[in-house]
Amino acid sequence: AWDDGAANGNDVTSSFTNLNIGAKPFVPNINAAVFVPGKKAEPAENFPESQEQAPDTNSMEEEQVVPVPQASLPEELSSKEEHINVVFIGHVDAGKSTIGGQIMYLTGMVDKRTLEKYEREAKEKNRETWYGASQADVAVLVISARRGEFETGFERGGQTREHAMLAKTAGVQHLIVLINKMDDSTVKWSEERYKECKEKLIPFLKKVGFNPKKDIHFMPCSGLTGANLKKSDYDNHPWYTGLPLIPYLDNLPTLTRSGDGPLRLPIVDKYKDMGVIVLGKVESGSVYKGQMLVMQPNRRKVKVLGIQSDEVETELAIAGENVKVRVDSIEEEEISKGFVLCTPDNLCSTGQLFDAQIAIIEYKSIICAGYSAILHIHTCIEEVVIKQLICLLDRKTGEKKKTRFVKQDQTVIARLQTQGPVCIESFKTFPQMGRFTLRDEGRTIAIGKVLKVL
Repeated sequence: AWDDGAANGNDVTSSFTNLNIGAKPFVPNINAAVFVPGKKAEPAENFPESQEQAPDTNSMEEEQVVPVPQASLPEELSSKEEHINVVFIGHVDAGKSTIGGQIMYLTGMVDKRTLEKYEREAKEKNRETWYGASQADVAVLVISARRGEFETGFERGGQTREHAMLAKTAGVQHLIVLINKMDDSTVKWSEERYKECKEKLIPFLKKVGFNPKKDIHFMPCSGLTGANLKKSDYDNHPWYTGLPLIPYLDNLPTLTRSGDGPLRLPIVDKYKDMGVIVLGKVESGSVYKGQMLVMQPNRRKVKVLGIQSDEVETELAIAGENVKVRVDSIEEEEISKGFVLCTPDNLCSTGQLFDAQIAIIEYKSIICAGYSAILHIHTCIEEVVIKQLICLLDRKTGEKKKTRFVKQDQTVIARLQTQGPVCIESFKTFPQMGRFTLRDEGRTIAIGKVLKVL
């Protein structure tokens, strides 16, 4: 897996051979679907930022981290329910929007007339309705079981592969694979077709980094009829006795979160409404009303005047929650997507120059120093240039060697420079702030992790 470091990641880059990725980039959005199981969050450990400045390639692959003392949470936080952020991914026409609409209808979030209105608006907007990979804890990969559609989505040029890979790179902890359109006339709830799709997907998902036994769960469904989304339909699928989607989400184990760690709240959007409102997901720590914070990278001090979580006013929010935060002492024009709210005593690191380990997924030519691309890291999108190729890394043997270029299916340690200052952390300090993708001409060129900020 990519997160497991070089020792266990020998299959990562090889799994992307011959991909033709043309999907649009994931754009984080505060409107990602949110489920709220009645379980409490369990804080995870956070780690100090690396202070190294030189390209010491011997230590660049290290994933081992040393825990540091953490600040204690306010007593009220223990009563907060855990939020789970869910992103729907998959090839075009697999049924993502239909399933999302059914879930909203079945859970009483919208009535039938409102749902039809949303469907009309979605069609007018080219159905670009589901975003939020960088904010997601759980990804629902929607697969069409219809004859021909599954094959189109999974083969070269399909979005199934890239979406699964980007979800893993974005830090998704659990993947639910919905084999959709089981009611189609070419499928008719066939157990054989369900198993066929499942058996083709497992090897690829395993190579991406998901553990089939712990990280992946398969289930059949029909987004059109709602079968197996909220309630089981055993008349159609006596061969599947597992939980439907919504009960399964409710019964997921408590996620590991950085509740006691320093605050990190990447900004995904901002607007004016009786002041300045910023939107984002609390990746680590907590934020409360009246708190004094710093907006990085411009180091503007702000005060929290109010917080909304799930459109409800609240006194505080913890890791995992999508929030709207009203702040003062700053103008809307001074805030950009990718800025990060943090506490004055533990600032998010910022910079333009950093070393990273990069796996080249697809690029027809060679890449040399001077190559430029678009960096996507947490909610930030910025132009970046490869300033130096430090060494090639053989992920099977761990061997390093100097190089003047890198090509598809190779892994390289490189020094990169962004056009302007960005909020960025080393991967081992804050994984959420240290994973990134490089895109060029609408394609994902590479995935990477930050080794150190210079």
